Amino acid sequence: MEKLTIGQLAKKANVNLETIRYYERRGLIPEPPRNKSGHREYSLEEVKRTEFIKRSQALGFSLKEISELLSLRVEPDTTCADVKARVETKIEDIEKRITDLKQIRKALLRLYKRCTGRGPVGYCPILEELYK
Repeated sequence: MEKLTIGQLAKKANVNLETIRYYERRGLIPEPPRNKSGHREYSLEEVKRTEFIKRSQALGFSLKEISELLSLRVEPDTTCADVKARVETKIEDIEKRITDLKQIRKALLRLYKRCTGRGPVGYCPILEELYK
């Protein structure tokens, strides 16, 4: 089995070296065994695991949620339905955030339209509205 240094792992997984250390501290990557000189020795499995974490983050999962997904992956009683339920919850969360962001956008556009961009800042309708 190929052994990797932390730098090699980071390079193969296309992440920063500190990212690997952070994932270890958070328990997302198990602390690897050390060789005789005390250096960590990672396997190719940690490359896959790190890539899984990064892809999951890109889909909006928090590190806590990713930790739960990783736990589901090794839990013998877990079914595909369990994983699907986590994804469904994430979709619902994203839908709510989209709704909230649309409301924020609408409010900002309303403020933006009230301001001509001329005159002193003391009479800026945007700041006056926010300062109420």
